[in-house]
Amino acid sequence: MINSTEELEVGQKAPDFTLTDASGNQRTLSELRGTPVIVYFYPAAFTPGCTTEACDFRDNLGSFQGAGYTVLGISPDPVSRLAEFAEAEQLSFPLLSDEDSAVAKEWGAWGQKTVNGRTFDGLIRTTAVVDADGVISSVEYNVNPEGHVARLRDALLK
Repeated sequence: MINSTEELEVGQKAPDFTLTDASGNQRTLSELRGTPVIVYFYPAAFTPGCTTEACDFRDNLGSFQGAGYTVLGISPDPVSRLAEFAEAEQLSFPLLSDEDSAVAKEWGAWGQKTVNGRTFDGLIRTTAVVDADGVISSVEYNVNPEGHVARLRDALLK
């Protein structure tokens, strides 16, 4: 799979962003400095893989928060769709709207993908961990949502 944007690398400064969350509030990554942040990009609310991943983050949120992590989910969905998704799945962490996919592109989470035999440019499921200083400490592209959160939890909460 070829990305049409440059992937981030461990050790580089995380690109800052300001996006609107499902409640209509502006969220800025740099305002979370001093706290490690898990930023995950998912293609679309209410799809099977995205729902699995979001619910896994929901179910493990206490463990992540207990270790000091903030979780942010980002998709190209509009704010209203994110609000519906958060309510339907009882998601208590911020879901951010990146409707023009500008942040996804800046983070390397946008590129060519193939789904059901159709190839197109779209959001690539990606998870990055940003340390308290705003530096990428881990990043994974083309994430398989099945078991992903458990593997991440095991890696981060040893």
